[in-house]
Amino acid sequence: MNLKKYLPVLIGGLLLNTGVFAKVVMPGVFSDNMVLQQKTMARVWGTADAGKTVSITSSWNNKTYTTVADADGNWKTKIKTPSYGGPYKVTITDGSDPVVLNNVLIGEVWVCSGQSNMEMPVAGWGQVNNYKEEIASADYPEIRLLQVSQANNLVPQTGVKVANNGWMVCSPQTIGEFSAVAYFFAREISKQAKIPVGLISSNWGGTIIEAWSDGNTLSNNPVFSTRIREQQEAAKTETATTFAQKLENWNKTASAADWGYINNNAFNPDTTGWRNMLLPQFFEKGGLNDFDGVVWFRKKITIPAAWAGKDVKLSLGKIDDNEITWLNGEKIGATDGFLQSRNYTIPGAKVKAGEAVITVRVFDSGGNGGLYGGDDMQLVSASGEKISLAGNWDYKVGVNMRSLPPMPVANDPNKMTVLYNAMINPLTPMTIRGVIWYQGESNAVRARQYNELFEGMINGWRGIWNEGKFPFYFVQLANWQKRAADPIPSDWAELREAQAKALELPNTGMAVAADLGETDNIHPKNKQEVGRRLALVALDKTYHISQPYSGPMYKSQKIAGDQIELSFNFTDGGLKAQGGETMQGFAIAGDDMKFHWATAVIKGDKVIVSSPDVKSPVAVRYAWANNPVITLYNGAGLPASPFRTDNWVDK
Repeated sequence: MNLKKYLPVLIGGLLLNTGVFAKVVMPGVFSDNMVLQQKTMARVWGTADAGKTVSITSSWNNKTYTTVADADGNWKTKIKTPSYGGPYKVTITDGSDPVVLNNVLIGEVWVCSGQSNMEMPVAGWGQVNNYKEEIASADYPEIRLLQVSQANNLVPQTGVKVANNGWMVCSPQTIGEFSAVAYFFAREISKQAKIPVGLISSNWGGTIIEAWSDGNTLSNNPVFSTRIREQQEAAKTETATTFAQKLENWNKTASAADWGYINNNAFNPDTTGWRNMLLPQFFEKGGLNDFDGVVWFRKKITIPAAWAGKDVKLSLGKIDDNEITWLNGEKIGATDGFLQSRNYTIPGAKVKAGEAVITVRVFDSGGNGGLYGGDDMQLVSASGEKISLAGNWDYKVGVNMRSLPPMPVANDPNKMTVLYNAMINPLTPMTIRGVIWYQGESNAVRARQYNELFEGMINGWRGIWNEGKFPFYFVQLANWQKRAADPIPSDWAELREAQAKALELPNTGMAVAADLGETDNIHPKNKQEVGRRLALVALDKTYHISQPYSGPMYKSQKIAGDQIELSFNFTDGGLKAQGGETMQGFAIAGDDMKFHWATAVIKGDKVIVSSPDVKSPVAVRYAWANNPVITLYNGAGLPASPFRTDNWVDK
C-alpha cells in the first residue's frame, strides 16, 4: 500500500472549537482534552473582533491574562503553566459567550511527523503485531491524541484542520486509527516518567522530505530556490478543471490499453492464460512482484436454488486502490479508495440458481495492491447463509502502469514545502516539548542529498518554532526488500548513514530499526519496539531517567596487518553477538574497493574483522544493505547502527 495516493481527507475535522454564538475563535489545536506544555509560558492565540480585549483564565492558578485583538482580529498571548497535572479548565472570552476548554492536562506535547511508517495506525490499514490486544489495553487517560488532517498548500497557512473535533483521550475506542509509533512512544514515557503526554500526529505516507521543509530553508540552495519559483508559477495556471480533464484523458488511455476491456476479454468464458492466486492478499505477494496497474480477478461459485430471486450481500473486504465488480457480466458496484470495505447488495432479479462468475477489476496506482482483506470475503443470503469467497481466484493482468504515460496527480503532497505550509506551519505557534520523526523511504533514491535536507529541515523547524533547540528524535530506516547475497552498494544504507549524521546536531537522537523490518513489507508491524526505542532516547536525554538508549555506534578503526579493529560508543553492558561469537553482516575491502564477507569476532570492547580474501584491508562495512543481517548488539539489547569506515562513492 502506497500512501502517496492518499488524498486529503477531512475526517470530521473542524478548524474551530467554539460555541455557536461565541465571538472568540480558537484554532483547531485548542479543544477539550488537550495538553499544554508544562512549566512554560505557553502560547495561546485566536481571533476576535478587531480591538476587542480577550481574557484567558486558567483554573490551575485562577489567574486571568488579557490581550487585545489587532486590526485584523488576531490576538495572541502567553499563559504560565505549572508542573504536570490536571484536569483543568481554560476559559477564553471577549466579554460575550466564552469558549471553555475542559479536561485540560498539563504535561508534555510532542509533534509526531513523517511518512507512512509514522502514519501507520495501530489497527486500520496498519494492524500492528497483536493489534487487537493492544487496542483492548489502550486505557491511558493521561495520553491525549490530536490528528492533523492531511492537506497541502503552496503558501504557509495559519489555520489547520483536525480530525474528531480536536483532542481525544487515549482509549480502546480512540487509538485504533492513530499513529502506532507515536502511541507506543507515549505509552513508554507515561509508564516511566508518570507525566501526561499530548501527541500531535501530522503525517502523510509516501512523501519526500522536501515537502516537509520550509521555503526559506530550501531557498538557501540555488537548485531548490529555482524549482520553488517554477512550482509557484506553474500552480497559477493549474486549475481543478484542467486537472480533471487530464485525469479523464489518462483514464481513457488506460482503459483503451486494458486487455480486459478489449473485446470484453475479461468476460470470455475461456480462461486460457489466466493464472491462480490465493485471496485475500496483496497481489505483490501472490506473484506479481513490483506491479502497479490493472489486474482482473474471476471466481466461479454455485448459487443454491433457495437463494434465487432474493437479494444477496456481497463482501470483498478492503481493496487497494479502486475496484469494479460484476456478477455474470453485470456490474454490481464500484468503489475508490484502499481504506474502503466493499459491501454490495446484488438485487434478487440478478440472483439465479446454478453456476455464476464474480469478476473484479482492481486498479492499483502504486505500492501494494489487490484484495487484501480486513473483512470477510463472502456471499450472504437473505436468510443468513454464507458462501466464503476466500481461497483460489483466477487472475490476469489488464495493463501495467509502466506501459502508460504518468498518471496525473491532484493535490500532490510531494511538491516542495506544501506539507510544511499546511500541516506544520500552523502548529509552530504552539509551545511543545519536541518532535519525533519517521521518514526517509521516499528519499532513498537520492540518499546522498538527504543529510543536507534533513539537517536543514530540523534547523528550519527549530528556528520558526522559536523554541530553541528542542529535542528532535527520529527513526533510522528499517530493513526491507530481498536480502542481497553479496556485499553491494545500497541506497537504503546510504540513507541510514545520512540520517545518522544528523546526530551531530545538538539535542537529537536516533532509534535504530534495521532489525525490525520485514523483507516483503515496507510497513513492518513491530511498531511497539520502534516506539519504545524512541522513548528510551527521550527518557534519558529529555526526562533524565538514566538508562541505555542507543546501540553501539561506530567510533574508529585501527588496521593491524590483515585485520581491522573497530571501536564503538554506547557499548552499555558490553558488546554482544546475536547468534554466536562469530557475527554476520560485516564486509571488508582493500584498496581495490571490492568488499568481501568477513569474519567478525568480539574481543573485549572491540570487534576484530578479517577475511582470507583481503590481505591488506583498509575499510569495513557493517549491515550495509537494504535488508542487512543485524548481529551486533550491546548488553542493553540495542542493535548497532549500520556503518562504514570508508567514504567511497558507490556507483
